[in-house]
Amino acid sequence: MSAAPTAGSASQVAPARKYPVNPWPIALTVTIATFMEALDSSIANVALPHIAGSMSATADQATWVLTSYLVSNGIILPLGAWLSEVMGRKRFYMTCVALFTISSFLCGIAPSLGMLILCRILQGAGGGGLQPSEQAILADTFPPERLGMAFAIYGMAVVLAPSIGPTLGGWITDNYSWRWIFYINVPIGIISLLLTNHFVKDPNYITDQIARQKQSRVRPYVDYVGIGLITLGIGCMQVVLDKGQEDDWFASHFITALTVISLTSLVALVIWELRQKKPVIELRLLKNANFAAASLMMFVLGVVLYATTALLPLFLQNLAGYTAGLAGLVLSPGGLILIVTMPMVGRLSSRVQARWLAATGFLITGLALLHMTRLDLQANFGTYVRDYIFQRLGVAFMFIPINTLAYLDVPPGKNNQVSSMVSMFRNIGASVGISMVATLTQRRAQIHQDTFSMHVSRFDPAYRDRLSGLTNQLMHGGASTPGRDAASGRQHLQNRPDPGEYRSVPRYAQDSQRDLPLLAPLLMLLKRNDPRGKKAIAAH
Repeated sequence: MSAAPTAGSASQVAPARKYPVNPWPIALTVTIATFMEALDSSIANVALPHIAGSMSATADQATWVLTSYLVSNGIILPLGAWLSEVMGRKRFYMTCVALFTISSFLCGIAPSLGMLILCRILQGAGGGGLQPSEQAILADTFPPERLGMAFAIYGMAVVLAPSIGPTLGGWITDNYSWRWIFYINVPIGIISLLLTNHFVKDPNYITDQIARQKQSRVRPYVDYVGIGLITLGIGCMQVVLDKGQEDDWFASHFITALTVISLTSLVALVIWELRQKKPVIELRLLKNANFAAASLMMFVLGVVLYATTALLPLFLQNLAGYTAGLAGLVLSPGGLILIVTMPMVGRLSSRVQARWLAATGFLITGLALLHMTRLDLQANFGTYVRDYIFQRLGVAFMFIPINTLAYLDVPPGKNNQVSSMVSMFRNIGASVGISMVATLTQRRAQIHQDTFSMHVSRFDPAYRDRLSGLTNQLMHGGASTPGRDAASGRQHLQNRPDPGEYRSVPRYAQDSQRDLPLLAPLLMLLKRNDPRGKKAIAAH
């Protein structure tokens, strides 16, 4: 009797390792759509002014093009595991690719802003299932000792795409039209569908479960309450994080109401799901200290990864005088370095324990952020590029080991749930990071602006000396009217770069570098894995 479960478990693992084709075509196939989706999460950012202008909308209204995508994407992420079990993972994945592709085309032909926002909601819903599905497919396709290399391919798509998205989006918008940032998804989506249909297959434990459901002729249990609470909790939270700083946070009744709804829904979700036999999101996995620690580190990785990507281009364009294209070139080498380091870390993961690789990643990232605290407007192009490459090098050493550790010692058949929850934590971390950067920049700018304004007065000796010096410089430069020179000097002082924005990148780096060591105790909670054997992943 005791041998039966062991045999059953072995039979569930076997199909993932006996595909009729090499596993690498499967990895590349599912990475295509994931790269497309990750790229679309950032490619539309630079096109917002063009979208607003062509549709006679305000800049504030146009930002809903981004918010709507993030909200629907965030809602689907935790639901992906349940949908994969109900529909079958391959069918769910192909449905997501098809929905993403069709809605991308509809975004391109959208005649109004309202229709564009509606199509972006559909696009986000389709894209939300791609990343966790790919991760689960890779976990069931590759043996444990090769899973690091599989996650290296996945990491290049998830991490590289957001880095090059603004650059590619700016080039397409400037040379063609903003509508083409959506049209380019159509042929890629069609190719992904064809390849997925040919290469990807569901593992036995999913096909057997669906077969049993059909034979029983009993409709599968649907946790409608859980789905509703996830929709309210995650959806409202995404809107709060995206619009909070713009609406002055809790000074806005809208943001306050959404915050209360989100917190209430999430607390109710935890209580409800822990009491369900078939929950829509398996929160019991967080009882595993190893998985809980990996999830928290993935949240921090999302903060670090997206906050820097959002802040540095704004710093370069608004203060350093860089064009959008030149700012994109600063980020691009950081993305390209991942193409080299991700496979390298993937190979190391088969020789070195994952927790030590993760510790190396945190150390490199901390040192990179420490170096970024010294950035100022006197830095040259090479300095910005070098610091960003250094920071991205640490991300490569964190991403693959953390993903590998998340699957360590999980219950059989929980790959889908693990993938959905890890992706959800990274997505929430990204939203928190971007929101944190926006709030930090604006609040510090207000503080410094107030301090600066106190000293810009004709009664301040330092101000009078500086104004006199500027007036003399203008006169020596060819100006002839003293009154006009003085007015020009005052205008120069008033229009100088905001000191709060000037300190935004160093301040963020200083705060992050100070907080990263707090994660060191989590590394002690992570279990030892056998990188050369088959103990790294529990049997499925």
